[in-house]
Amino acid sequence: MHTGEILDSDNRASAAPSKRRSLIAACLAHALHDGYTDGLYAFLPVWQTQFGLSYAGLAIVRALYYGTMGGLQVPGDKLVRALSPRAALVLSVVVSATGFLVMALPLGFAGLCVGLVFAGVGSSIQHPRGSLLVMDAYAPASRGALGVYNFSGDLGKAMLPAVAALLLPILAWRPVIGLMALLGFSVALGLLALTPQTASAVPVQAKAAEHAATHSGFSLLMTIGAFDTATRMGYLLFLPFLIHARGGTSPVIGLGLALLFIGGALGKVTCGWLGEHLGVIGSVVATETATALMIVATLFLPLASMLVILPLLGIVLNGTSSVLYGTVPELAPNGDAGRAFALFYTGVIGSGGLAPIAYGAIADHSNQTVGVLATAATAALIVPMVLGLRPSLRR
Repeated sequence: MHTGEILDSDNRASAAPSKRRSLIAACLAHALHDGYTDGLYAFLPVWQTQFGLSYAGLAIVRALYYGTMGGLQVPGDKLVRALSPRAALVLSVVVSATGFLVMALPLGFAGLCVGLVFAGVGSSIQHPRGSLLVMDAYAPASRGALGVYNFSGDLGKAMLPAVAALLLPILAWRPVIGLMALLGFSVALGLLALTPQTASAVPVQAKAAEHAATHSGFSLLMTIGAFDTATRMGYLLFLPFLIHARGGTSPVIGLGLALLFIGGALGKVTCGWLGEHLGVIGSVVATETATALMIVATLFLPLASMLVILPLLGIVLNGTSSVLYGTVPELAPNGDAGRAFALFYTGVIGSGGLAPIAYGAIADHSNQTVGVLATAATAALIVPMVLGLRPSLRR
């Protein structure tokens, strides 16, 4: 008996470094890809000038990347399913970095468009495979680790666009894009050394099958994720105008956004662990109720008080996503967690693209206050929706 306990302890000790390496590798890939995604914003004014693009033209150019990334989540996951998590992650980074390399070459507007599509294809592979690697390594208690993985994307969004914006006044845009490609190839080499050759000892499909749920439960979860993303993107559309209406200058608007994003990054980490302790239902009810109330409060608070609550609003506004994201394996139809992650990301990315348009139209046909209240109402609608998940989670 004592020998068995010692062996079991040794197995857990040897598995711990492998789990950490899997998490670090997935986070590194996630940070790079999300940094690539938001880093493109820094180049839009330069491309508009160089290629004579209208604002609609810029939106179409960006959609080559964003639309490819969102639309190919499911086929991309299916395409690399036969590969190991290590090979899939490295491939995702190499493909995206190759896209940036193509953009950096003097191939004109056509080269830019082709490179954006390539980069989007790589990002479409990364999300479901990286999520699956983390889930597999930390199963069955993977919710907190998935929250950390979710948070790593925010680090990339904060760092890479800032670096690109600092370099653009010094270098031409093509060398900056080339440096981003070089970073990608370096990360790919790092992933080769860092990512374990195999996943955890428990096959992910078998582990996920234990928690297989009905299609209706997963569909409801995906709808909740879409509504949660819609609330976040819709409120971000109005926040600069809310601050400006209270006399906030451009630096104050920047400060307000930074406070919200800092809280959001913290929320992605903390709410993942919160989901493990309070459960999915309790956590989502708490965060969405707080989100709706604080969004309404920002309509009436003076500027100083509004800035004080923005980090708290950021925690609940962003944090719910980690709770929902960590629930995907539990409700994956037929236990296919990889496909479930791909579908979930497709829904969330699609909602993030369409929601600002919808809320903007509401505000245009009424006023800004009604638009903001619509985002609060969306958060409030999630509360009865998440209660409907209870039977699927019990199952």
